[in-house]
Amino acid sequence: MTSSPLRVVFAGTPDFAAASLHALIAHKDQNQYELVGVYTQPDRPAGRGQKLVQSPVKQLAVQHDIPVYQPINFKQEDDKKQLAELNADIMIVAAYGIILPKDILETPKMGCINVHASLLPRWRGAAPIHRAIIAGDEQTGITIMQMDVGLDTGDMLLKAQCDIGATETYASLHDRLATLGGTALIDALEKLKASEITPEPQDEANTCYAAKLTKQEGNLDWSHTSALLERQVRALSPWPAAYTFSQVGSMKIHAASASDASSASELAAGTILKSDKNGVLVATGEGALLITELQFAGGKRMKVQDALNGKHKTALEVGKQFSTIEQAVQS
Repeated sequence: MTSSPLRVVFAGTPDFAAASLHALIAHKDQNQYELVGVYTQPDRPAGRGQKLVQSPVKQLAVQHDIPVYQPINFKQEDDKKQLAELNADIMIVAAYGIILPKDILETPKMGCINVHASLLPRWRGAAPIHRAIIAGDEQTGITIMQMDVGLDTGDMLLKAQCDIGATETYASLHDRLATLGGTALIDALEKLKASEITPEPQDEANTCYAAKLTKQEGNLDWSHTSALLERQVRALSPWPAAYTFSQVGSMKIHAASASDASSASELAAGTILKSDKNGVLVATGEGALLITELQFAGGKRMKVQDALNGKHKTALEVGKQFSTIEQAVQS
C-alpha cells in the first residue's frame, strides 16, 4: 500500500457519526488521511419555528473547513459525478441514513466501509443499540465492515467489544459506542493502509435483525416479566420513552428497576402494589416493576416522590391499574 495519505470521503449524519468524523479529524495531522469531503443528509426543519437545522456531522465539518455535500440520494448523475471527482481512496459511512447504490459503493478505489454499532452478524439493521439492551445482551461493540449491496452483510474488517452494564440506557450505551466507533475506525484504517487486515465473511447462521424503532414499542405490556419491562424502559431512554396509561391519561416511565415481589402474582398485571417515596411498585406477568421517575402528559419529568405530591397523585394510589390502552378519565 502507498505511503501517501489516504484520500477519505466521510458520510454520516447524527451524533454517533460525528464521533467517528471527530476521530478522523484528530488524526489527519499525522499525514495519514486527507479528508476531501463530507456527505450528510440535507438540513431538516426542527423545533417550534421549523428552522432548518444542520446535522451534527455537517456542523463539525463546517467548523474544520471540510467541503460538505448533501444530496437527497445518490440517484442523480451530478451527485455521482461529484463523488467521482473527489478521487477518494475510501469512503467511510456511519449512520448516514441513505442507502448507497452499487455504483456508489464501487466509486472509491478501496470501496466503502461502515462503522456499525453491534458485533455482526448480530443485530444488522437500523436500531442495534436499542435491540441489544431489550434482548438482555451482556456484550456488544463496533464492527468495521466492508460494505456491499446487502443490509449490513459485508465482510468484517475489525471488531471492538464492550460490555453492556446492568443499568445501561440507550443514551449511555450510544455515547460509549460512538467513542469506541471512532477508535475502532482509526485502528481499521491504519491496518488497511498497512495491508494487515483479512476480510472475514459473516456467519449467516448467527444473524438477527435490528428493526427500526417505533414510538408504539414504548407501550408497556404489563403481562411481560419485570426483567423485560425494565430493559424496555432502559432501551427506550430518552426516545421514544416507555409509557403506559393511567386514569389520567398517558404516563412516560423514565426510570425503573425489576423486583421479584412475590405478592405480584396474586394481582392482575399493571396493578399498583405499593406507592411511596421510594417508587411505584407495579405487578407484572412475573415479579414487579419499581417505577422511580415518570412524566404525565403535558408535565415534566419528575421523581416519584414529587409526583406523589402533585395533582395526579391519585393515579399512583395502591390498587389502581395501568393499562396498554387509554382509560376513561376519572374525576
